[in-house]
Amino acid sequence: MTRIARPDMDAIVARHPEIFQRSAWQRFRGPVFTGLFLFYLVFCAWFFHIGAVLSGANWGIAGAYLADWVSYESRPDIEIGKDGKLRVVFNRADPAGMNDPRPDWLVADFASQSKAAPEAQAASDASIAPQKKSTISFMAPPKAAEPAPATDVAAATGETEQVASKVTVLFSASTSIETTPDRVLVKRGSETLTVLLDGSGETRLTEHLPAWAEQRSPGGKITVSLGLSGWADIEDDRVRIRNRFFGWPNFFFDTNSAFFGHSFAEVVSLITSGPELKPGTSNLALAMNDILYNPSWQHLDVWVKLMQTIVMAFVGTVLATLIAFPLSFLAARNITGNRLTNQLIKRFFDFQRSVDMLIWALFFTRAFGPGPLAGMSAIFFTDTGTLGKLYAEALENVDQKQPEGVRSVGASPMAVNRFGVLPQVMPVFLSQALYFWESNTRSATILGAVGAGGIGLKLWEAMRTNSDWENVAYMVILILIVVFVFDHISNTLRSRLIGSTSSTIILPRPGAPASPKKAVSA
Repeated sequence: MTRIARPDMDAIVARHPEIFQRSAWQRFRGPVFTGLFLFYLVFCAWFFHIGAVLSGANWGIAGAYLADWVSYESRPDIEIGKDGKLRVVFNRADPAGMNDPRPDWLVADFASQSKAAPEAQAASDASIAPQKKSTISFMAPPKAAEPAPATDVAAATGETEQVASKVTVLFSASTSIETTPDRVLVKRGSETLTVLLDGSGETRLTEHLPAWAEQRSPGGKITVSLGLSGWADIEDDRVRIRNRFFGWPNFFFDTNSAFFGHSFAEVVSLITSGPELKPGTSNLALAMNDILYNPSWQHLDVWVKLMQTIVMAFVGTVLATLIAFPLSFLAARNITGNRLTNQLIKRFFDFQRSVDMLIWALFFTRAFGPGPLAGMSAIFFTDTGTLGKLYAEALENVDQKQPEGVRSVGASPMAVNRFGVLPQVMPVFLSQALYFWESNTRSATILGAVGAGGIGLKLWEAMRTNSDWENVAYMVILILIVVFVFDHISNTLRSRLIGSTSSTIILPRPGAPASPKKAVSA
C-alpha cells in the first residue's frame, strides 16, 4: 500500500474541496434528527398525558384481571336478614354446584339460631369444622364435607340456601371474613377491618380504612381487595364473596354430569367397563356429550365458532386473490397501455382499501345481518383492493428482458404475459396471498366482535360479563394455537414457492416455429 505524502494530500484536498470538506448540514444533521426525535417523544408524553396515566393506573386491578385468566371465583352471597339470620346463597352457575352448599372454606355457626334438634345441631357443628382450603382439578372440584341434616338448609330451584347466625369465609390461612348480623370482621395478615351494620342501610367503620379497602361514599359499599385470594363487597344487607381458586373448574364435566366428582382413572373405568349411567346410552357417548355440551365451557360451540373464523378468513382471502389477480394486469401501466383504464382500476383499489376492514364489517353486518357472511365479505372487499395494488406494483417492476425475449419471437400479448411476466411474479403473488390468509385468520377474530360471526363474537361476550375471564383465556389459547399452526404452514409454503421456483424461457432456434415454451430449472 502506497502512502501519500502530506503535501500531495493537501494538494488533492485543495483541488477537490467538495469531497473532503463537509457542509454544515452534513456535520449537524445527525444531532438535529436526534433532537427532533427526542422532542417528538416529549411532545407525545405531554399531549397524551403519559405520566398521569401511568401514575394513576390501578396496577392491582390489572394483576387481578391477569389472575382471573388462570383461576376461577366461587361467588356466594351472605344475605343479612332483619330476623338476625344469615342466608348463604350460591348461584346455580357457581363452580361448587348446587349439591355442594357448604364447601370446606365456608364455616357456618348454627348454635343460637338452628331449629333442629340438639342431636342434629351437634352433628351440624361437627360437620362444619374448618378444613384445608379447597383445590381443584380439570375433572371436577373435590367433594366437600357432607352438609348436616339440619332443617335450616333448604334447596330451591336455581340456588342453595343456608341459614346461620355467623358465617366465616376462609380465603387463606391469614385472610378471612367473619359475618354476623351486626358486624363484618375482615382479617388480612396482621391488619383487621371492622364494619358495623346497624340496620340503618349504611355501613359504619370503627377505624380508618386500610390501603386494601375502598369506600367511595360515606355509609356506602365497602370493597376489600384480598390480593390473589379474591375480594368482597360489604353492604348493609349483604356481603358478596368472591373467593378465588387457581385452575379451570369443571373443564370437562359440569356439576350436572354423571361423571362430575370422579377422578380421571374413575372416568376411564366407567367408560371402559362400568355399568351404563344412562339406560340406552353408552358411557362413552354420554361422556362425549357431557364434554361437548358442557354449559360452563361450551366446547362444541367454541370449536364450531373457531372453525367459522378459519373458513371465513380462507374463503375471503381466496375470493380476493381471484378478483385482484386479473384486475392487477389492467392496473399495471406496462401491461395495459390505456391510461384511463389504469387510473380507474387503481382508484377502485384505493376505494376498497381506504376504509378499514372493521368498518366494512359493520356495513355488511347491516346489509346481510350478523354472521360469517358479513365477515367474509369484509375480508374479500378489503383484501381485493390491497392485493390488487400490491400485484399491480409487482407487475410494473418486472424485468423487461424476459417479456421482450418472448415478444421478439412473435408471441401474442397473452403469450408474452403468460411466459414473460407471470413466471417472474407468480411466486410473489402466492407469497402475498399466503401472508394475507395468515393475517386474516387473526383479523377475523376482531370482526366477530362487531357481529360478523366466528369465535370473536363469543370472545366479546365472555369479556363483557367481566367475570368469565377463564373462558376468555381458553378461547385466546385456541386462537393462538390456530395462528401458530397457520403461520408455520404459510412460512413453509412461501419458502418452497420462492426457493424452488426459478423460471427461464427457451427461445426457438432460427427458422423454428414461434412456440415459446417454459422450462423450469431447479
